[in-house]
Amino acid sequence: MPTTRNLRTPPPFFADNDVQIPSEREMSILGLTLLHGGLTQPEIIRASGLPQQTVSRLVKGLIERGMLREEQRVSKGRRGQPSMFVAAEPGFAYSFGVAMMTDALSVVLMDFAGNVLFEELTAMPSMAQRVVLEELDVLFEKALAACRVDRKKVLGVGVGISGYNFGKGARFNTPRQLDEWALIEIDDVLNSHLGLPVWVENDGNAAAIGESLLGVGRTYQNFAYLFIATGIGGGIITNHQLLRGCNGNAGEIGLILPSQIYPHPNLEILRQIVTRHGIEVDSVTDMLERFDVTWPGVDDWISRTRDSMSLIVSALAAILDPEAIVLGGRIPKELARKVIPHVEVYDHYRRAEPRPLPRIVLGESPGDACAIGASMLPFKRFFFSGI
Repeated sequence: MPTTRNLRTPPPFFADNDVQIPSEREMSILGLTLLHGGLTQPEIIRASGLPQQTVSRLVKGLIERGMLREEQRVSKGRRGQPSMFVAAEPGFAYSFGVAMMTDALSVVLMDFAGNVLFEELTAMPSMAQRVVLEELDVLFEKALAACRVDRKKVLGVGVGISGYNFGKGARFNTPRQLDEWALIEIDDVLNSHLGLPVWVENDGNAAAIGESLLGVGRTYQNFAYLFIATGIGGGIITNHQLLRGCNGNAGEIGLILPSQIYPHPNLEILRQIVTRHGIEVDSVTDMLERFDVTWPGVDDWISRTRDSMSLIVSALAAILDPEAIVLGGRIPKELARKVIPHVEVYDHYRRAEPRPLPRIVLGESPGDACAIGASMLPFKRFFFSGI
């Protein structure tokens, strides 16, 4: 997990709501119920490896403290009392997620059960600190009012931002459009202004977390996520866990490509190509709002970047051997769907039994995967383990 120096003590949420931080075993049970959308006690016992009496006691305590709720009992068609089905209590706590892009902000409000209650994308003429902070104030108040959520019930804020992490704290080397956020402790700036604890993560990593929880992670435990936006990055999920690397920069797949040799398959290059073909777009956000996969220049972009995409996918397949490679980020699904048949995964094709290769699939996260994943960062820190 990313670390933040302003979180050495529990956030105000715990004192304001008289909440006790769950134990490691309780966090494991909470994580399992979130990942599966609820489980029976026998299923929790099998998945956690904990004794029946321990699970029964912990589940009962979590229900009494308002973190889990008992739903309709599940009958297996056998004699005796049906099994208790428990799920995360949605209204127990809330979290904000922010995707900080080069030309836009995306804000999500998520409840404790992983439901996205509010999501809004705002095109930004400037990503200067003052402008971003003012817009976050507006979006946060709008979300709280629309969803009738008490601010005291908000655990914290997760942020996904483009750039390389320096391994400690929340300092990132961002793209030039985010100059005022570069090389500073981003969590301190946001915490001071918002009055809420803040976690910061690379946007590709945050999106991979979101995809793991609410997207293809429900089918695949191990996948590589390609975060295609104004640049290209990504995140690696292994057994439902984010692989961060020594400095938090695992998944920086754009660095596989020598930039002077291979064109990066990103949306800024797509914007430049469609503009040269006569499509007038002011920014990547503007292009995505009006995107049409039949525009002149789209096929040209696919043709120019397919070797780059094939090299990235082949490297991930060879090094990680994942179940799937996910095309996600800000790339429109209809464009990603059109790209997939052009991607070649390099192989020797020896004999009649080639090695198993990962599936290339579309992201399935119901919205902005980066903001969704960012909103899970506070929850993962204090409530959910194993996800």
